[in-house]
Amino acid sequence: MPIPSTVSERIVVSAEVASALEDGRPLVALESTLISHGLPYPQNLEVALASEAAVRETDDAVPATVAVRDGRLLVGLDAEALEALATAPAGSVRKAARPTMAVALSEGGWAATTVSATMIAARAAGIRVFATGGIGGVHRGALAGSPGAAASLDISSDLEELGRTPMAVVCAGPKAILDVPATLEYLETRGVPILTVGQAELPGFFARSARVPAPHTVADIAGAGAVVGVHLGLGLGSGVLVCVPVPREVALPEDVARDAVERATADAETAGVRGPALTPWLLVRIAELTGGASVRANTALIVNDARVAGELAAHLIGSA
Repeated sequence: MPIPSTVSERIVVSAEVASALEDGRPLVALESTLISHGLPYPQNLEVALASEAAVRETDDAVPATVAVRDGRLLVGLDAEALEALATAPAGSVRKAARPTMAVALSEGGWAATTVSATMIAARAAGIRVFATGGIGGVHRGALAGSPGAAASLDISSDLEELGRTPMAVVCAGPKAILDVPATLEYLETRGVPILTVGQAELPGFFARSARVPAPHTVADIAGAGAVVGVHLGLGLGSGVLVCVPVPREVALPEDVARDAVERATADAETAGVRGPALTPWLLVRIAELTGGASVRANTALIVNDARVAGELAAHLIGSA
């Protein structure tokens, strides 16, 4: 039996996702890192199931959670697979991104897909909409180091993937721990339209606003769908970032979110935390500083993004 080589040859699509593709129903890809690396059990499983249920709130929309297992890219996980990821021992599930996908596929076992890996698999399967919490981006100090220190060049592969994979990515904006203006500039350079739904400022992940003007604002999902449909139809090769604010009832006040990020960032610098360990460390520290309010906001925005992505996918199908 020939060894699979291309991404398409390694894709295993669930029966439900395959049926939706055949019938032309709306589909939404979901990442799996939040299950294995983002939240503790059982909260991770609860949020994963709630995200899938939120996609299904739109008539006929189907969720497709993505992960790697034993050399295959799974598009659409069943309840048993979700449970296995959620309860896997700490450190036993790798993270799969574009730079680490070959390792994850070649070494066997489970790997959870980040934004970039999920986009690659979803695109290969024929899915045009992906929902996540917040995208990675340009970290503070990536382009200009602190006094006496060189620039770290710590820039998420999420941004490169958005520049090379034509797909609509629904999120609550760049993660609040990032250099948000630099992240927007990077995406503009890579030809990625950035849309904010319903407000003139970019969402601030935990907070409703990042206090940064949105590059483009649309009134509603129909407006977002119109732009996304044209952009993908033009064949320009890049994705579209669709930003929706965290639900108002769980959003952190802007000053609380900003102060927590500043304190956590300073604490990380003092502790010498850098590289891949930085983002999870900062998110844990921000949760401590906000008494868990940031976690409540994070879980709510993940589910809300999935619901909005379901509506967007349905709009794209309806206007095709």
